[in-house]
Amino acid sequence: MRMSDDYDDRPGMAATVVSAVIAVATFVAVILIVVLFINENGNPFKIPVQQNVSGQVSGGMSHGGTGSDVDELPVGGTLRPEDFDFWDMYPLPTEEPLPTEAPVEVVEDDPSTDGKHTLIQYADGSEEWVQISPSLPKHDFDFTKLVCQSNLMKYYENGRKTSFVGVDISKLQDYVDFTKVKKAGIDFVMLRVGARGYGTGQLMIDENFKDNIERAVEAGLEVGVYFFSQAVTVEEAVEEANMVIDNLWDYQISYPVAYDMEFIPNDTARTDGLGKAEKTDIAKAFLDTIAANGYKTMIYGNKEWLIKEIDMSKLTAYDVWLSQAADIPDYPYKFTMWQYSYEGSVDGITGYVDMNISFVNYADK
Repeated sequence: MRMSDDYDDRPGMAATVVSAVIAVATFVAVILIVVLFINENGNPFKIPVQQNVSGQVSGGMSHGGTGSDVDELPVGGTLRPEDFDFWDMYPLPTEEPLPTEAPVEVVEDDPSTDGKHTLIQYADGSEEWVQISPSLPKHDFDFTKLVCQSNLMKYYENGRKTSFVGVDISKLQDYVDFTKVKKAGIDFVMLRVGARGYGTGQLMIDENFKDNIERAVEAGLEVGVYFFSQAVTVEEAVEEANMVIDNLWDYQISYPVAYDMEFIPNDTARTDGLGKAEKTDIAKAFLDTIAANGYKTMIYGNKEWLIKEIDMSKLTAYDVWLSQAADIPDYPYKFTMWQYSYEGSVDGITGYVDMNISFVNYADK
């Protein structure tokens, strides 16, 4: 027996079926519209189709048959060869070069570093690099062994002091207490015995020489002497030497007799017109005369004088007394005494005094 409610469900089911049909139709319509739209405007994702020689149409891949297993280059599509040249759009990164040190400029034949030249500094402030003569004997001092203590320069070898400290004295120092000088650590004195006037040419004995040499010897100091020359001829040089010898007869000196010819600052001198050869001959005449009488000999001068004003190759028989106020001398040739300061201070001497170091003990020579 069927109840009346069995008929009530059928109209609802029909409505549901109709709705589903409409939905499906709508979906299909949308799909068709989309397909039509794509066909009208082109499909950017479509694989281009190529027609082979036989007129057959092939896609991007071959499936069996006589076709190649490798895709053929599409023709007639929308892509062109230049479309693949996109690498230029992205420039390759370039590496920054590593910083390098500036190259050191090497100057060939640089006289300041080649070890073959020495610097001359002239009184007017100018400078000149002069070639060192290979024929002249060189000194062999190791200046790392120099020690300056209380203004006294000393030289040590194997831990033992081998040098001697001295001062040079003239009437310019007035009265000197040589006993105090000795106690101050001074070993020797170089006394000016005389001079020739650079203007008048007159010979003169240092007015304090006799008193100085007697008291210096009495104080126990070793003594040498020097003469300030302004000779302009060989004959005048011999005259100067003989005057020195005449004033030494009464005294025993242990250090050399030194020849001193030098520039006269801020004035003209009678020797200004002499050439290098003339100065050399005059110095040699003086020293030969002194040596012939049994005295030790020495030539005094600064670096400029010894290198530029006289020819030392003709004076190698004589010791050199170098005048150069410096911590370390740069005179390349052999020397035995060095005047290292013009402003020394020594007990017993009023005012400044020239300081010297002797690398030779002339008292035992």
